[in-house]
Amino acid sequence: MSKKSSPTALQLPALPSLDPWLKAYFDKCEEKLGFVPNVLKAYAFDNVKLRSFIDMVDDLMLSDSGISKLEREMIAVVVSAINHCHYCLTAHGAAVRQRAKDPVAGELMVQNYRAADLPPKQKAMLDFAAKLTEHPAKMVEADRQGLRDAGFTDRDIWDIAATAAFYNMSNRMAAATEMRPNSEYHFMVRDKTTKK
Repeated sequence: MSKKSSPTALQLPALPSLDPWLKAYFDKCEEKLGFVPNVLKAYAFDNVKLRSFIDMVDDLMLSDSGISKLEREMIAVVVSAINHCHYCLTAHGAAVRQRAKDPVAGELMVQNYRAADLPPKQKAMLDFAAKLTEHPAKMVEADRQGLRDAGFTDRDIWDIAATAAFYNMSNRMAAATEMRPNSEYHFMVRDKTTKK
């Protein structure tokens, strides 16, 4: 596999066959996105690791939560911007553009969320995720209370923290392996749309 077509810089051969559930998941990605994200291909050398990664991502990003799916993508982008994670900025920047139906919002999240015109509640959420990423040892009760004062429940705070923590881990795996984003992400939701 050439460097361009390989999902990472590591030489981890893909399994000769995925278990049926994972194969169906890859087929669903092809159907919905038109491609299988390279992060999934990167884990495809081990059925257990791939399934664990998918289960964690799907739980964090798609399950019921007081934090919207768009807000969870925004957290992923803010964390990835701080960590300079090319893969996650590309993939989750596209997801923010798609969920917000606004290419400008997606770019602002990637470049500097503080420049975006965000409601105070979202700004508080992203400030918390940024501090957790940059200064985890300096998190104090006042940080959690700030989220409560902004209107978040303790369960919401858990979900914000879990999303930020997961993408810090994921960013480090992407950096360690030189994970390469699918080129398709660069072109997603780039047309001019009107925000409603």
